[in-house]
Amino acid sequence: MAGLLAATPFAARAARFEEPARLPFREGRPTPATAAALREELLFQQATQSYLWALPLLNTLGMQLGSEAKFGAGYNVLPIWKRRLDAKTLVTTPNSDVIYAMSYLDLGRDGPMVMVAPPLLQGILLDAWQRPIPVDGGRFAGDVGFAGPDGGQGGRLLIVPPGWNGTVPEGHIVYRSGTNTVFVFLRGFYEDPKVLGPAVALLEKARFFPLGGEATARPMVFPDASGVPVDMLPLRDGRAFQALHALLNRETPGLADADWLGMLAQLGIRRSVPFAPEARERRILNEAARTGYAMSRVIGLQESVGGHSLRAFPDRHWLNPLDNISAGQGAPVRDLAWQTAMGWRDLEMRSWFFTNYYSVSPGMLSKVPGKGAAYLIAFSDAAGAPLSGGSAYRLRLPGPVPAANFWSLTLYDAANGSGLANGQPFPSLGSRDKPAAGADGATTLHLGPKAPAGQAGNWLATVPGKAYFVVLRLYGPEAAAIERRWKPGDLERVK
Repeated sequence: MAGLLAATPFAARAARFEEPARLPFREGRPTPATAAALREELLFQQATQSYLWALPLLNTLGMQLGSEAKFGAGYNVLPIWKRRLDAKTLVTTPNSDVIYAMSYLDLGRDGPMVMVAPPLLQGILLDAWQRPIPVDGGRFAGDVGFAGPDGGQGGRLLIVPPGWNGTVPEGHIVYRSGTNTVFVFLRGFYEDPKVLGPAVALLEKARFFPLGGEATARPMVFPDASGVPVDMLPLRDGRAFQALHALLNRETPGLADADWLGMLAQLGIRRSVPFAPEARERRILNEAARTGYAMSRVIGLQESVGGHSLRAFPDRHWLNPLDNISAGQGAPVRDLAWQTAMGWRDLEMRSWFFTNYYSVSPGMLSKVPGKGAAYLIAFSDAAGAPLSGGSAYRLRLPGPVPAANFWSLTLYDAANGSGLANGQPFPSLGSRDKPAAGADGATTLHLGPKAPAGQAGNWLATVPGKAYFVVLRLYGPEAAAIERRWKPGDLERVK
């Protein structure tokens, strides 16, 4: 009986898969009704797969369209979360423990752009696919500031579109983007959560203007994005395909290869041709985007992809796919464009990443002690059960935590990967909040709907009825973290 019950759901689903194949043909030809039904099924399947393939683009577009609708557009607009980023900003796995600034350049419209980077900056420049933009000379890609070619000294960066071969002014560092769209992601660091002004002031020293147009450039504006409700998540309905059409028409033909451009063309997404699906097609595309997003949520909450575990430690549920990329872990080694050493693109792993995360660069993956950052992700507790907002958990971090700068733990809504709206000012807790440590130097954090008695300073609130996951960040990880000699305990369910 148990076997029968377990098989029943798949049997019911199998009928859904079998239905298109059983539609009637007459004399070897599809009936008009069969042809119409299969054309609709083809459109739905192509659109769903196109959504998953385009997820890095949709991640970028979601942030750009949401930001520009709320804060304005243009090379001179740099929104800054001046009072830190809280749960009102819907964006995938933001870090509430640094000051964020994010903006978007259009090199096709404005031409090559100059960025004046102040000293002590840390940032990343990425193209529309969120690939780190290569720097002339081959030693750097994407990174700006301490991990970039300026080494934290600041300077003038020239960001050029695909195929540009103009004259480079003296003293400029050249970043050659693979797309006209450039995603600018900058971060400011602070010592004391009560003193954010210096970090904000540093970001406000950044400037952007067209090459040769410094004297006539629009003045920079720095909207305060903190506390402003804004949806910057990946587009997850039929608007996704409208946005892809707009992107395709402002990009160079090299946005994608001929096969995937052909797939988009089947959906009516073509260069220099209006995107005008009929009402029936529009409904199918809307449902395909919703299905594609739902599928991405399934992919993005897996502990293994393609048969390869993402666990950082064999005996823990903590994950780190980026370190596993560099170490191999028995899987084909990938680059930061998700292409394997064997020449194929790891589409499912790319979907896994861009479902819940964005922006990665070589500097973030630095293996030099005290540099870069280390990330550990947990979807499950010590027993392998998904983290639930109605349960209480305990997390032990052996001391001292090997982070030269600081560490933090942040909670994220399992439904969309954005910061968990838990009623606290920020869904994070870390070393700069000065949680109490035990006699052995270990720090124990408590997660649950209510703080245990006497543990309010070590507690992060969760929300009954809302599943979540956590990210543990170590900024400036020391050798013990890089070599994985230090490892946190699993999240232990206590009730």
